[in-house]
Amino acid sequence: MAWIELKPEGAGPIRAWRSDPNGRPRGGVVVVQEIFGVNAHIRAVTDRFAVEGYLAVAPAIFEHAEKGFEVGYDPESRARGMAIAGKTDREQMLKDVAAAIEVAKEGGKVAVVGFCLGGTVAWMAAGRLAGLSAAVGYYGGGIVGLKDLKPRVPTLLHFGDKDQHIPIAGVKEVAAAHPEVEVHIYPADHGFNCDHRESYDAPSAALAWTRTLAFLRKHLG
Repeated sequence: MAWIELKPEGAGPIRAWRSDPNGRPRGGVVVVQEIFGVNAHIRAVTDRFAVEGYLAVAPAIFEHAEKGFEVGYDPESRARGMAIAGKTDREQMLKDVAAAIEVAKEGGKVAVVGFCLGGTVAWMAAGRLAGLSAAVGYYGGGIVGLKDLKPRVPTLLHFGDKDQHIPIAGVKEVAAAHPEVEVHIYPADHGFNCDHRESYDAPSAALAWTRTLAFLRKHLG
């Protein structure tokens, strides 16, 4: 577990959190952050994938705007994260993920797993980036607006039915438009996987994690 440097196309270098499994990896996972940076929660998620046998890499996609950006979940932190998200280029985020994929390939087949903003980026990556074998998105608010995008790899999506940021009708539109995509809806709010948030929902988080690991086992190994 350590910070490494990525050199994405189109911009200067950024940091990424890398976590290696014990023994030979069963695959690679690129973890894409929420608007709060590669903070303690995202690093912990990355480490959990390593415990499960994957070489996991979390690129710090906000570092183009602010080096070392990392905040918690209070209102001020949320405002800072939203401000950076608003001025960070989505195309550059994909280039950052592409650079992380190259590192994760050392572990074998690669999946991208994203949360919140990262969930949307994972959806975009599934349709546009090479080098992936699977994609998983947790409560990606931008996915509904990008429902015409066609994933090129097996894709799994998790949403909460109490999410005030993502209308459930829109989620159902995505599911209807993409019968090949596995879409699960949980009795939970936005951010339900994050145990640092008030919206954390342990049963939903546990079920989504189980489904995510089964999905990765199926498509990566």
